[in-house]
Amino acid sequence: MPCFIGGAHVSTLSREAFQGLAATTSRIQPRFLQVLRTFAIWLAAWTFVGLIFVGQNATQKFFMGDPTLWKEVGFWSMRVVLSAALTLVILWLGTRFPIEKRVWARRISLHILFSLCFGVVRTGLEAVVFSHLSAGWGPGYEWAESVSNAFKVLMIFAFHQAFIGYWFILIIHTAVRYHEKSLRLELNASELRAQVTQAQLGALKMQLQPHFLFNTLNAIMGMMRGGEVKQAEHALSRFSDLLRAVLDDMDTQEVTLERELTYVRLYLSIEQMRFADRLTVRIEADPDVLDAAVPHMGLQPVVENAVRHGIGCRVGGGSIEVRATRVGSRLHIRVQDAGSGARVRTTGGRGMGLSNLRARLKQLHGGDGDLRIECSENGAVVEVIVPYRRLAAAANLTMSME
Repeated sequence: MPCFIGGAHVSTLSREAFQGLAATTSRIQPRFLQVLRTFAIWLAAWTFVGLIFVGQNATQKFFMGDPTLWKEVGFWSMRVVLSAALTLVILWLGTRFPIEKRVWARRISLHILFSLCFGVVRTGLEAVVFSHLSAGWGPGYEWAESVSNAFKVLMIFAFHQAFIGYWFILIIHTAVRYHEKSLRLELNASELRAQVTQAQLGALKMQLQPHFLFNTLNAIMGMMRGGEVKQAEHALSRFSDLLRAVLDDMDTQEVTLERELTYVRLYLSIEQMRFADRLTVRIEADPDVLDAAVPHMGLQPVVENAVRHGIGCRVGGGSIEVRATRVGSRLHIRVQDAGSGARVRTTGGRGMGLSNLRARLKQLHGGDGDLRIECSENGAVVEVIVPYRRLAAAANLTMSME
């Protein structure tokens, strides 16, 4: 029994150690791949630079009939690979000690020291590698037969290249880092603006929905008080369908025109039960604009105003006409009622419903959205104008219109 417990304990420790090693490996692998990718990019860049220099020297040797062309290629190949490897060191130093506004003088001084040390180290490495590669190359390469002699020669002819190369790479790295930082700040600001806009639109929708629910339920209560129980039951059924459809799109700011007109038809069907033969409804929309994007519940306050302040003020009732057409790059939705128009005229469209809609249009479309109101003794015309943009069709409403 003790052996079994000990074995189980050892097995558990082994499993935990293996899991820890696997987790560490999974963290190291992406980092290693990133370093490898960076090395490959800079190797390609240094290869391009090396081809320029070796091409110039090789052309001179070719026209002069110098048979040591391959030696020139070997020299520059060594420098290209070494430069790419040492570039990773410069990038690490640039990340570890970034040049920033608040400490720029201290960091520049530090990088001057780093660049001097880098020039010496790189020149030393080149001297070691080149002295071994050039062994036996013959006349013209006696200066590289020993490491110390190669180091002295390269300090004269190559140190300044290493120094300039350090600052060239550091400047590129700093510029890229500031560019990425600027993009991140811009993205964060854009996301913040989008969140603020979404919150404002959500608040406007939440302000509108109780208003819509109150008006609809008030209409149904009027039927109940008038003894129209059957009509009220039918209206409640329609209201249930309408509420279900509205809640399905609760999280969206825009829906297709076709779906928005479905809300309008359901709402007006309830009002037709209330007014009986006093309300006539006509809804028309060109087929090619049914998939256009419109504000969710945007037409609801317009239609409510038409019923309440237009039809409701006339003893003989009236008609409501909704017409949607495309004019150039904009969608025009016109709601006209044959009522008194008195309420819209006296408020100037500053009631809660229309003010809410105007604010939503401004948030969604800026200056491209508009709400126009015309009124007369014979009724009012409210026109909602939005940029024409096709929206993916929402799921079909499976509700009865009977």
